[in-house]
Amino acid sequence: MTLFRTALLLAKKDLYSELKTKQILVTMIIFAGLVILVFSFAFDPANNTTQAVIPGVIWVIVVFSGILGLNRSFISEQRNDTMQGLLIAPMEAASIYLGKFFANFAMILVVEIVSIPFLFLLFNFKITGSLPYFILVVFIGSFGFISIGTFLAALAANSKSSEMLLPLLLFPITSPILIGVVQATRITLTNMEKISSALAWIQLVSAYDVIFFVLCFLLIDYVLEV
Repeated sequence: MTLFRTALLLAKKDLYSELKTKQILVTMIIFAGLVILVFSFAFDPANNTTQAVIPGVIWVIVVFSGILGLNRSFISEQRNDTMQGLLIAPMEAASIYLGKFFANFAMILVVEIVSIPFLFLLFNFKITGSLPYFILVVFIGSFGFISIGTFLAALAANSKSSEMLLPLLLFPITSPILIGVVQATRITLTNMEKISSALAWIQLVSAYDVIFFVLCFLLIDYVLEV
């Protein structure tokens, strides 16, 4: 309980700092809006075939907006020389990872809550599948992407080219998650009859999430001590 309480305090600190500066979250939302506008110009929203690109657009928004936030989550601590203070504080290193994860996850959820309805509205998209399953897919996909991304952001933070290194590490490792959630998103949005196929993808992504979350949780001590 002490570990989670400390993690929540660190997440609260990061979120409070973000509310004061409004740098990362606003940038993520602006980027999501630009992606939606670009796709709306590239594809005619009135064309029914355009609806097929929406699952991909959703995860383009999540992935690239998430990277903007992940890149800065540990770099900000390095620039302000606060990471060393956190490491020598009487807390476990896993608390730092969990705190960063909670903060990053909360911010990506805010981006999704703002951008996905705007995307549906702009493309005049109507869900013919299952909204609860779609929300579940977005949740587990975001969970896996952010949990792995937070770990890799800590790993890349000590590099001089961390902003380039993070995507290079992140995309190959999270590709199974992205493939699974794009397929599950397509089914849950448009085809209720094939919901069993979506459940298979959900189970696969959930297993991947759990395995890598546990690995990140166990290995974060070695990463932060480097």
